[in-house]
Formats: sequence, C-alpha cells, structure tokens
Amino acid sequence: MSAKYPIISVTGSSGSGTTSIYETFAQIFRREDVSSAYVQGDAFHRFDREEMHKAIAEAASKGNTNYSHFGADANLFDELETLFREYATSGTGRTRYYAHDDDEAERFGVASGTFTPWMSLDTDTDVMLYEGLHGAVVTDEVNIAQHADLKIGIVPVLNLEWIQKLHRDRDLRGYSTEDTTQTILRRMPDYVKYICPQFSETDINFQRVPMVDTSNPFTARWIPTPDESMVVIRFKNPRQIDFNYVLRMIHDSFMSRANSIVIPGGKLDLAMQLIFTPMVMQLVERRRRAM
Repeated sequence: MSAKYPIISVTGSSGSGTTSIYETFAQIFRREDVSSAYVQGDAFHRFDREEMHKAIAEAASKGNTNYSHFGADANLFDELETLFREYATSGTGRTRYYAHDDDEAERFGVASGTFTPWMSLDTDTDVMLYEGLHGAVVTDEVNIAQHADLKIGIVPVLNLEWIQKLHRDRDLRGYSTEDTTQTILRRMPDYVKYICPQFSETDINFQRVPMVDTSNPFTARWIPTPDESMVVIRFKNPRQIDFNYVLRMIHDSFMSRANSIVIPGGKLDLAMQLIFTPMVMQLVERRRRAM
C-alpha cells in the first residue's frame, strides 16, 4: 500500500463483469480530473492463445485435465506482483496488452490472440487501476493483495457468471457452447483454489443475484438484466461507508447485515458512483499531501 502511488484492484472471474467496473472508474477519473495507469489482467497470462492450447494439451497428456488461466502455472504472478510493488514504490512498472479479438488486434497492431510488447506505464499518474483475474491473489510464493490500497471483488452468483461467460464467448469471441462448457469444467479446481479466496481479501464485494430462473445456465437464452436482479454489496470495514446516505439516495435498498447493503440491480452504477467517488478522492488527496 502506498500514499504516493495508490493502487485500485478490481478482481473477478471470467465473465463476472469486471470490465463494467473499470468503465465506472474511468468515468470518475474523467469527472474528477484524476490521471490513471490502466493494467489489464490478461497481460500477465504466461501464454498467448496458440501457446495456451499447446500447454493445455501437454498438461492433459500428463494426466492434468484442469490446466487453466485461473491457475498459477498459466500466469506470471511474480511479474504481476513486481508491477504492483514497483508502482506502489515509485509510480512505475511494465505491462502489455492481450488482443482478444480482431478489433483489439487492429487497435494494438498485433495478431488476435497474442500480446503486445512489454511497455512502461505512463509516468506521473495519480493512481493505478488493475482489472482482471488475480488482483488480490495470495499464495505461498506471492502476495499481490498486500500492495493494493482498494480491492474490489465482482462476484455474481455462479450460474449467472456462467450465463454471462457463455453469451460473451459465443457472441463476441465465436466459441461454441460446448467449448465454453468444457472450459468452465476444466477451470473449476483453479476457480476454487485461486479465484474464490481472493474475495476474502477484497475490501468491497459486489454480488449480483438474479431474480429470475437461472437453473440451467447452459440453455439460458438471455442474460438476466440488471432490472431482473438485486446486488449485495459487502464491506470488509463498515466504517468506510455512510450507509444512511446510500439508503437515502437509492430507493428500495436495505441493509441485510451490519456490513452489507442490498440494492436494485438497475441502480448498480449509481451505487458505485456514490461509493467509489469519495474513496478515489481520499486516495488522491492522500497522494497529493504525501507528494
């Protein structure tokens, strides 16, 4: 953690909706004139798409049918922790981008399914924003969570997460339902070992709970809309939030526990703006005093 160079880490599983949280922070940064360095979690995968296919096949040939992007072996955890540590110390570090599709490939100037070269972060930024799978990972070898000043978990209920991933992978990335289903099954041990424990490290968790039937996510024709959902927001430290203010500002919200508030799904963006804006400004003010 750093007063001069704060880090915000948004972490969640594939298809959980971390990108929408990034967009909320981008709006806050623009409105409040906060300069940021953005880090994409996929940049720290160990392999590009073709190499990952080979790594999965090689692992399977040795009896490991659960090799996945969720696990340590397929990621550069050491390099990710180095980035967090270096930014927290000096506001610098290295990252890169991964091109998921043809549009991103054209934008980054690389082939789809590959990485850009490593590059240095922009200097003189107020905050670093990480968005990806492993922003609060703690293992025997690394402790990435300790370096982040604000850790946010995006945790839809599991069937909803699968529905979102199935639709995204089919509609945006061209994968079949069968391919994505196999990926979900292959990742499950690493999901339990590496993804779930992070949500005990996070400062705030957002969990969207659909109010419609999601019993069979593999045949669901539509993703439940925000208006068909409620969102549970859990705070590790309840003192950091003015619950009465949020309850007054968001109609039909209520407290479910002393550290949790439940809001209508359609009010999620408003809730994030209300919660995150003062937190961002506190980090920036602390940085400016320290500088």
